Parts: sequence; C-alpha cells; structure tokens
Amino acid sequence: MDNSSTHNQRIAKMTFASVYPMYIAKVEKKGRTKEELHQVIEWLTGFDNRKLQELIKENVTFEVFFRQALLNPNASLITGVICGYRVEEIEDPLTRQVRYLDKLVDELAKGRKMEKILRG
Repeated sequence: MDNSSTHNQRIAKMTFASVYPMYIAKVEKKGRTKEELHQVIEWLTGFDNRKLQELIKENVTFEVFFRQALLNPNASLITGVICGYRVEEIEDPLTRQVRYLDKLVDELAKGRKMEKILRG
C-alpha cells in the first residue's frame, strides 16, 4: 500500500456510502448477513443501524465517518495483513481505522466466528 499523503487523502475523501454496498456483497456472497456486517461495524464504531443509515444517506467521507465514531478500545487488537500490508504498521490513523474495518469485513466473509471477529 502506498503510504503517501496522497493515498491517505484519497482514503479520507472516499465516501462510506460508496464502499458499503461492496461490503454487503462481499459478506453475502460468502453466506454471511447484512445484520452480521452491521454488528461488526457497530462493534468497531459504536454506530447503531439508525446512525449508520443516517451517515450513508448524508454520503459522509471516511474522514467524517471515523471522526464521529467512538472507536472500540479493543480495535488495536485487530492485526494481520490487508491488501498485502500489516494493519498494525499503518502509520496514518485514519487509513489504519479504514483498514481495521476492511479487515473485520474480510474476517466475516472468510467465515470466522463472530466472537473472534469482535475480539471477545
């Protein structure tokens, strides 16, 4: 992954609403549900379904999305490789948070047990 400021700015300006349908498609293709996806998103961000739908409707950027989030204190336990890079080594805080979400969605799609995904 390109750790340049250009890359980080591109991620910051990307809208959550543009990526959300891809998250749904990815997990449903692997037999998981939209409700499980929402559970994972709520664990990471604190956003319940109503707030999540509001943010999607407002077409917020990832920068705004994570600025409003109450990141789970156990989010730092999310480790591993996403897109060929170790999540825990990503220096930019926002890019790391977006990759935390990507990693959780990947784990859900790969069939990992929910209690493991939620670092329980």
